[in-house]
Amino acid sequence: MPRHDRHRADPLEAAVPGCAGHGAGPAGAASGGAEGGRGSVECGGFGGGEVGFGPAGGAAVLGGGEGGRGSVECGGFGGAEGGCGPAGGTAVPGRAGHGAGPAGAASGGGGAAMMGPGWYLRRLSRMGPAEVVGRARHAVVQRQWRPALPTPPDWPAHPRFTATLPAGVLGKVSGEAVARLLATADELMAGRAEFFGVERTDFAAPDWFLDPKTGRRAPSDVYAFDVPYRSEDTVGDIKQIWEPSRHQHLTVLAAAYALTGSPAYATRAAEHLRSWWAANPPLQGPHWVSGIELGIRLLSWVWTRRLLDGWPGAAELFEENPDFQLQLWHHQNWLATLRSHGSSANNHVIAEDAGLLAAACAFGWFPESAGWRTAAMRSLDVQLGRNTFASGLNAELASEYHGLVLELGLAAAVEADAAGTPVPDSTWDVLLRMTDALASIVDNRMRPPRQGDADDGFGLIVDGASTDRWASLLASGEALFGRLDWWPPIPGDDVRTPLLASLVSRTPRAAGVRPGRRPAHLRDAGMTILRSGPVWVRCDGGPHGFLSIAAHAHADALSLEVRHDGVDVLADPGTFCYHGEPQWRSYFRSTLGHNTLELAGRDQSVSGGPFLWTRHAVTKVLEVHTPDDGPSRWSAAHDGYAPALHRRTVELDGDELRIVDEVLGDGSPGSARLAFHFGPSVTVMLDGTTARLRWPAALDAPLVGDRGSKGGSAPAGSVVAGADAADGGRSAGSAADPVVGRVSGSLTGAVRTAVMELPSELAWTVHRGETEPPLGWYSAGFGRKEPATTLVGSGSPGHLTTLLRFS
Repeated sequence: MPRHDRHRADPLEAAVPGCAGHGAGPAGAASGGAEGGRGSVECGGFGGGEVGFGPAGGAAVLGGGEGGRGSVECGGFGGAEGGCGPAGGTAVPGRAGHGAGPAGAASGGGGAAMMGPGWYLRRLSRMGPAEVVGRARHAVVQRQWRPALPTPPDWPAHPRFTATLPAGVLGKVSGEAVARLLATADELMAGRAEFFGVERTDFAAPDWFLDPKTGRRAPSDVYAFDVPYRSEDTVGDIKQIWEPSRHQHLTVLAAAYALTGSPAYATRAAEHLRSWWAANPPLQGPHWVSGIELGIRLLSWVWTRRLLDGWPGAAELFEENPDFQLQLWHHQNWLATLRSHGSSANNHVIAEDAGLLAAACAFGWFPESAGWRTAAMRSLDVQLGRNTFASGLNAELASEYHGLVLELGLAAAVEADAAGTPVPDSTWDVLLRMTDALASIVDNRMRPPRQGDADDGFGLIVDGASTDRWASLLASGEALFGRLDWWPPIPGDDVRTPLLASLVSRTPRAAGVRPGRRPAHLRDAGMTILRSGPVWVRCDGGPHGFLSIAAHAHADALSLEVRHDGVDVLADPGTFCYHGEPQWRSYFRSTLGHNTLELAGRDQSVSGGPFLWTRHAVTKVLEVHTPDDGPSRWSAAHDGYAPALHRRTVELDGDELRIVDEVLGDGSPGSARLAFHFGPSVTVMLDGTTARLRWPAALDAPLVGDRGSKGGSAPAGSVVAGADAADGGRSAGSAADPVVGRVSGSLTGAVRTAVMELPSELAWTVHRGETEPPLGWYSAGFGRKEPATTLVGSGSPGHLTTLLRFS
């Protein structure tokens, strides 16, 4: 395809001359020549040196006749007369091409459309040749397994489980941690459990294929790879079906047995395991489809066996049980044969490697065990490195997946150490960096950001449900690596930390230099945390996501989260769902669904369907100033609306936050919508362009908003949002009557207040709990959502200033 000369300067290059290149590519031209450098392989980023954006992969730059193909991974800049379809198809004439643009929308669209032929074509377009070959090989294996399962070797005559806890370690668990654990275990014994906001009362003897949310039951008697698990109409919500079969409730029951000696907990765990093994023969049904499920399940089995040690029935349940032998071998053989790779090598491959490594260490009874252990250890080391920025943040830029990967990595590394086959020091180095990164980004209530997708996934659970996950992770990190002076104080204690620490025979050796002060700007991840007393602000200036599909990314470039003493004031709305509800999936990862600016009614990045983005907006941080004392400042820009450029500058000075949004570049960028999403406990009164905010200061109990259904919007005036009124959470009031109806959360105790001065150039409306289309929602966890207030300013873009003052 021919190249063309640039006819006009790239808008970001013009706006930010002299900025250092962003991404992994080599330097571009020295001073803004005809073409930038290669840019990031994954994101089509900046070239180095003086150049701003360089076209990814040497595609044709803006201007000139025919559109360029763009980067294989992310799409470059197409030509003026054409774009590029996600599979490199026919350019669409009549518009300035940019990456995988109009053709992508025309052939299957963005949003969260379910997987049809168009999605698979777009997904294929994001794969490199090696991944295509690998997936073809997997397909061949799956066809071979259909008529004839692989045959496991003979079971050794007298296998012994030796991966037990050291004597005395259970006595180191605090009474508080035991009480929290037993509260959860006793709920399970009563047959009660909750998954993604849905309560189950059948958990004394669960149906492993039932989705209690829809009432549908997944097919249990079909070949695993024939199960249409993405179709909610056929199988129900697959997350509701998969989650109990991770068997993390069994590690809770086993821990309750270990800490109390009560055989009832062990008996119930054994009943569930025997039931599951009988109902799920190898490669049959939905629980054999996804490698991450098998990996986490193996880790649960290792810890269940460890914690049941001393129970008279433990050996009969595990090493002397032919059903367990069959399941164990097929789980490990599946993972060793069908490991995730290419554009899917994200948290899934970490779970697969962690489970395979842990099982091969603790249950190393097969002829293949040593080879599985070696391969899993090598892959885990490589994939942890690839999935983690040098700063220590998880490369998926999804905060909950940072926690999941860290939990999985720690559990696997500890298991290998306990088996006398330690992981490389480079593995421990990544886990150390991840731990320090987590300590650097949490707010003063130990909450990390809510960036990107979140599905409440855990790597290992041996604690009660009320144990703080993030405090527990940092407690484990402190026990394994030692705390730094700048780490936040870690409240409470947990069960997991003393158990993990007891299995490590030596202090992990990590070669990396740990930060001497709390990092505020994690440059490679593009995350900046501004702090001033109780005010915590997360600024998003990083890559769109990880690998070519950016599966767990949201279209949230330049978005903000703002908290006051741990309370969400300006909130990231969360995730809510993955499959089955495309309208909601689309909303929660949309640009309008975040605290940023939308132009021309479209997202900054182009969605190709669930877990797939066909064009990635590229963001560049322009300025960061985070002194120990005094005002802090952050500025960044992105190219998601090229040729227009959105630049945002944020300044935090004491209790005052200033946000400036500018749209630069040639031509008309179209209409703008600037959104601010508030946490569910915040009550908002909008009077013209002034919004008065109130929320309860107490954080002892969770704050839950009202649960209106349809909701509605209101124009600027004296409008109160946050009231649980009959109209679904929208009530009108006056400046003299700032709170109308029953307010979300309780305002009877101490109340915090703030005032937002909004840009007068825009017309402001209030939205809360709307469904057609969705707007004004907050998801505290996967499967859960509640109405929350959103302010939207509409009008022409320009120089827009927002001021937020905390009382």
